[in-house]
Amino acid sequence: MPIAPGAIVFTAWAAAVAIWDCRTRRVPNALTVAGLAVASACSLMRISPFGITAAQAAQGAALGFVAVLPFFLMRVMGAADVKVFAVLGAWCGIPALIDVWCMASIAAALHAVALLVAARMPVSALWRRGQPTFTVGTRRGAPYAALLVAAAALIMIGHPFPGGHA
Repeated sequence: MPIAPGAIVFTAWAAAVAIWDCRTRRVPNALTVAGLAVASACSLMRISPFGITAAQAAQGAALGFVAVLPFFLMRVMGAADVKVFAVLGAWCGIPALIDVWCMASIAAALHAVALLVAARMPVSALWRRGQPTFTVGTRRGAPYAALLVAAAALIMIGHPFPGGHA
């Protein structure tokens, strides 16, 4: 069975986000803007791989931004993570976005535990003031944007959506 065009475009965008985030812990603004534009276009053309409408895409993007903005303001999440989560809201809509957030957060927690063990850091290192929570080599923190898009891709693959892929 052929894969829907929206699923192909989403997968390419998600892969680009994951690669950038894992390599640099940054996601270029051009990539997030392109993701938002394509997600919006897919929802308008009714080829969203998550089977959502344009209104659901707009609601998802708004909720995605508002939901994680406080974490950015508390300096526990990067700006790229906030923007990617908002764009994922435009791709997925609200119900899938909540699942994405839960899955990515569990993966981030496992990543944190693995870093603590690998770096032989005490748990008290999580509360150092004025410093990034995790620094291993030149990498700071978890590649949360990569974890977010991976969770969304898994949801897309695991659920057939009306108008999306089968």
